[in-house]
Amino acid sequence: MAAIVIVGAQWGDEGKGKATDILGGQVDYVVKPNGGNNAGHTVVVNGEKYQLKLLPAGLLSENAMPILGNGTVINLEALFEEIDGLEARGADASRLRISANAHLVAPYHRTLDRVQERFLGKRAIGTTGRGIGPTYSDKVARVGLRVQDVFDESILRQKITSALDVKNQILVKLYNRRAIEAEEIVQYFLSYADRLRPMVIEAEYEVNKGLDEGKSVLMEGGQATMLDVDHGTYPFVTSSNPTAGGACVGSGIGPTRITSSLGIAKAYTTRVGAGPFPTELFDKWGEYLQVTGGEVGVNTGRKRRCGWYDSVVARYATRVNGFTDLFITKLDVLTGIGEIPICVAYDVDGVRHDEMPLTQSEFHHAEPIYETMPAWEEDITGCRTFEELPQRAQDYLHRIEELSGCRISYVGVGPGRDETIVINDVMQS
Repeated sequence: MAAIVIVGAQWGDEGKGKATDILGGQVDYVVKPNGGNNAGHTVVVNGEKYQLKLLPAGLLSENAMPILGNGTVINLEALFEEIDGLEARGADASRLRISANAHLVAPYHRTLDRVQERFLGKRAIGTTGRGIGPTYSDKVARVGLRVQDVFDESILRQKITSALDVKNQILVKLYNRRAIEAEEIVQYFLSYADRLRPMVIEAEYEVNKGLDEGKSVLMEGGQATMLDVDHGTYPFVTSSNPTAGGACVGSGIGPTRITSSLGIAKAYTTRVGAGPFPTELFDKWGEYLQVTGGEVGVNTGRKRRCGWYDSVVARYATRVNGFTDLFITKLDVLTGIGEIPICVAYDVDGVRHDEMPLTQSEFHHAEPIYETMPAWEEDITGCRTFEELPQRAQDYLHRIEELSGCRISYVGVGPGRDETIVINDVMQS
């Protein structure tokens, strides 16, 4: 039995899809415990690139049952568009299952998300505009729609009518938008009922029964630690808990059943959207990392902000998630750049901080304190063992491992599934 949590150790886009794809072929269930179609994974299989948004990357594994857990928020239109697109390319989505307790993104959630961001202007958070925040807000306010509601027309109509009583007041009187007809939304959801029904299960029971029977589960987190609504750079965060603890809540798997907590981090750092980012680069090296690393958001098409590896963030993520292992991706991007700076601490108004500053204001004003290491010149994309890496690449990994406070067990040396060095296999831990 293995229950493994995969968590982004930075601000997202670290390569969680690749990690899930590699490990997903060895497990029985892959559960996505949080998020919606606001974040994407890129997976390369046999030279084919797949960009997944709402669907778990585990869907591309041949044997695992992919599940959208109770902690996710599901846009049904986006769900079936993504399924149809994958099936048109020969992928098999028939094994996908969805928790009856997952919440639904309604068209009015997307409308509110967009108008609220425009209203905020310069104070905008930088959301994807896909209605994720408003959906989670409704969930916490106990006025949300759940997957199971689609199969009870009376309850569905009652909930939508009640929700729109308030939301239409906001749309019309505050934002000068037209009111939304409740019946329009009811029919929107009912149109998906027949196709959705065979996919819906009591996911929490299914995966725990599997663990009882000695099967293995992979929890594929979306977003990342620094976007966690409690532990991230609030308010520039997502609306869920994409940390290891949140994975337990969003999948229905108790924390005592977790066998490994695997943090995914790039060999440098990126961020999409607004918010503080101490190691962000505005020079030629920022452009180099963006271009060479192909740093464009899967879901948004936005260029990612780029910076050097931040070991303060890595140490923080290791503590918050209880990481047992790290998966370092995109090491190949640093080949041939001369010297590689590593952020080892922050300077905040003349005071050195080796750990995360206490307040948002201090973090916003943090200046990175760097040490540098020499880069390697050799092509590393063909390396398949740690020993095959150039000595300088080994030294770099040893140093960020020491600074991050967690052993490095996997290293990505290219985008392909096979372009990975396995040092410690968490499936065997």
